[in-house]
Amino acid sequence: MIRTERVEIEGVPLVATLVPGNGIGLLALHGSNEGGTAELADLVARRCRATSLVFTQPGARRPVHIPSPLMAADHCALLRRFLDRVSLTVSLHGHMRPQAPHSLFLGGRNRAAALVLAEELHALAPRFRVVTDLAQVPAGLRGLHPRNPVNLTRLGGVQVELPLPARTTGTADTPPQPVVDALAAGVLRLAQPPATSTQEPS
Repeated sequence: MIRTERVEIEGVPLVATLVPGNGIGLLALHGSNEGGTAELADLVARRCRATSLVFTQPGARRPVHIPSPLMAADHCALLRRFLDRVSLTVSLHGHMRPQAPHSLFLGGRNRAAALVLAEELHALAPRFRVVTDLAQVPAGLRGLHPRNPVNLTRLGGVQVELPLPARTTGTADTPPQPVVDALAAGVLRLAQPPATSTQEPS
């Protein structure tokens, strides 16, 4: 059953939408700011029967970007439900780094899971450069803060930072099919216990 919640975080009105599924969670914290991330979370979660949680700012002419650690608001009931339900999170974000227009940066504290996603992205979305070495990931995109929701589930998770061409098609917030296919393949692998058993904090 789809659940929605109106919640205010850092003074910003948001709508959280939770679609329950299995123990892998797809998260889009900035669905109105980072085009295509909400759509990508929904598409991958539906294909993999995963759980998804998306935050949006409906009607906002200039959506406010709230830093991810501040999104871990204790008063958000659906975030609590999400964190209780899933064991590992794949958190989807968008970056606009002009020096890396085709680079996907995989941060977050579960480095084993990041490598699983990277393998599928390399195979199914080869036009993009996938970076898993945290030393090569820009500091602001590493997703290692302990209060970042991607790290609050039992096995932590992977913060996937996607450039615009990896999350939109033309002028539409429709993710390109190779990226959808690659992330879905990775999430299906992560749903298998051997792939989710190792967390290596950095």
